[in-house]
Amino acid sequence: MKKLDVFQTLLNEVFVTFLIIFTFQGSNCQLVLQPAGPTQVNALVGTNVTLAVSFSGAPNPLVSWSRSNITVGTWTINSNSSPDIAPNSRDVLRIENNGSLTFLHVPLGYTGNYTIELAKSGLEKVSRTFTLRIFENFQSVSLNTQSDFAKEGAESFTLKYSMLHGVVEQQMWQFNGKELKNSSHYLIEGRSLVILRPNRSDAGLYSLLLTNPFSSAAARKTITILYGPDAPVVGVQPAQLLYKAGDSLSLSCQAEGFPSPITEWTFDGQILPNSNNGVLNLTNVQTSQGGVYTCTLLNTLTAEKREKSLTLKIFEKPGGSPMCSVVSVNDVSLQYQCRWPGGTPQAQLSFPGLSNNSNGAENFSLTVTASADLNKKTVICIADHPLEQNKCNVSASAPMKFLPIVETSIDLSGKIVVSISCLSGASPQAAVSWSRGNETVTNGTTQLISSSTEQLRIYSYNVSSFLVMPNYTCVCYNLLGSQTGKIQLQGPSISDSSLFPNQNGTIITLTWEVPPTAIVTGFGIQMKGPALHTKSGIVTKASSDGYVTIQSKLGSARSADIFPLNPKSTYWFRIIPKARLTDGVPSKIHRAGPGEGLSGSAIAGIAAGIPCSILFLALLCVTIYLILYCSNKKKNQQPTYPVSRAVAKTKNSQTTTSPHKLLTGGLASPPDYNRLHKNPSERTVPLPTFVPPPPVRVATTV
Repeated sequence: MKKLDVFQTLLNEVFVTFLIIFTFQGSNCQLVLQPAGPTQVNALVGTNVTLAVSFSGAPNPLVSWSRSNITVGTWTINSNSSPDIAPNSRDVLRIENNGSLTFLHVPLGYTGNYTIELAKSGLEKVSRTFTLRIFENFQSVSLNTQSDFAKEGAESFTLKYSMLHGVVEQQMWQFNGKELKNSSHYLIEGRSLVILRPNRSDAGLYSLLLTNPFSSAAARKTITILYGPDAPVVGVQPAQLLYKAGDSLSLSCQAEGFPSPITEWTFDGQILPNSNNGVLNLTNVQTSQGGVYTCTLLNTLTAEKREKSLTLKIFEKPGGSPMCSVVSVNDVSLQYQCRWPGGTPQAQLSFPGLSNNSNGAENFSLTVTASADLNKKTVICIADHPLEQNKCNVSASAPMKFLPIVETSIDLSGKIVVSISCLSGASPQAAVSWSRGNETVTNGTTQLISSSTEQLRIYSYNVSSFLVMPNYTCVCYNLLGSQTGKIQLQGPSISDSSLFPNQNGTIITLTWEVPPTAIVTGFGIQMKGPALHTKSGIVTKASSDGYVTIQSKLGSARSADIFPLNPKSTYWFRIIPKARLTDGVPSKIHRAGPGEGLSGSAIAGIAAGIPCSILFLALLCVTIYLILYCSNKKKNQQPTYPVSRAVAKTKNSQTTTSPHKLLTGGLASPPDYNRLHKNPSERTVPLPTFVPPPPVRVATTV
């Protein structure tokens, strides 16, 4: 009912207002509304605040307050009725007598724009707008993130603040003390700071400062950026292009990242232990450890992985030195061979002197047509290995001159076996062909050629059958030439022998040699002289007029020791060569013992030399006598000529010299050579002639 009364009263007032306006047109009266304080009012929540106004121009106007076009209270000033306040604000709002609006214990939600409008019938309405901001003191402000870490390369990372109480008038974000603004990297919206595409440089201290007219608050948070691992950097110490077996080295793998990445080395699919901070130590490496090593880096928080590999070259040179050789192929070509096996990798081999385009590994051969130009030509093989360069050389050569070698033995059946060897230095190795007389030797029961063709064996029971055979001929040949050797076998014989006693005369050593083509299967050592007592007490009987065999030696023997001898006795020794049951010509006789005197040959030499020496002396004396006689005779027959004074003066001025020391023994003066130089018609006797004496053999006492 009260509302209807108020509405009726308003209608009446409006009607009166219009009536006055139309009745008094042309009047200058109007309402004037002025703020009695600031139009923007800040208030702390829970306090009382008034939006103060003052007006003039008409009494008791109608006051209407609204918030965001919603009326919160109306009242006609000085009316008997109470202000009409919105029901939900009656405990807070109050319209004062001057039209001002008062907020009692203003709650936080009353922040907003408030507009006052004055109206009077017949006058133009006036209005003013106020801004009321209700603030609250800050309490429990903090910065929060969705995760503890930001990841480099992510789309974004957000920091957001929260608080228990407080109204923010202004907020300021800082990073490491520097204020942040909206940009392509940072976005500030509401209560959040968004880092767009964060990177490792965004790690640090973030701070927030909140302020309002009544209080301020700050919050800080350190942000950690997870990143990496970056591209790994791998290396080897010592840094070398390659390593040899037995070396020691270290592999390293490093990369930036947070947290520090975990490093793992793998080789041939297997994880390698003993890696410390990305360093892998390898000691006494072998060629089997050469290959690809892979380093894997893991960020345990982001699960990011990076890998990088390196290749180790571990080499081992081949053992020994390269070996060169040359062989014949199909009796037409020469095949040069070079071998240097082993090693990692295998050595590369080539013969640059023969070909610039051919090479091989470990075992290499090159075949060329045989020609005279290759005879004794040195061909070098170049062996190239990463750890060493080496070489060897070989020369192909025709067979060299040689002497056949004859050896004699007896087989199990008692046959004499004569082995003839024809060995000639040649490269490739020479083959040997055999002939006897004009016939080619072939294998049979009495003749056998070795598989290498270098040796011929002849079998017979009787040595005489060897001696009646024609000469044997061996021809050594290869692709570059040939050499021929001829062999005429001869019976058992000794070419030279000697005797060597010891200082005490109790032991003698006999040595001997045999002709190269002699057939000898053994030797008999014979002695003539006193009985020989051996250490075992056995007495070797001997006669003074004959030789007895005291030792038997094999055909390969070339010396014999005989002992013990009596130093005061005289012994005679000789060597008998044998061919099975046939004895050859004994060696010369060797004598051992005291009083050996001159040998028979020495005595014969002395006997022959004495008469020759006497004859020589006689001829020398006759020659000297004839020379002296002829000289004196010519001097007596020389005519006398007048001597000029110059000549006489010269003769008188000459110094008298003593006679030559060779003429001081009473010999006659030397002949007058001026007389000897006369023409043949002036000579009275012929010139003496010199007859050389016969040679004299001088005997030597041994």
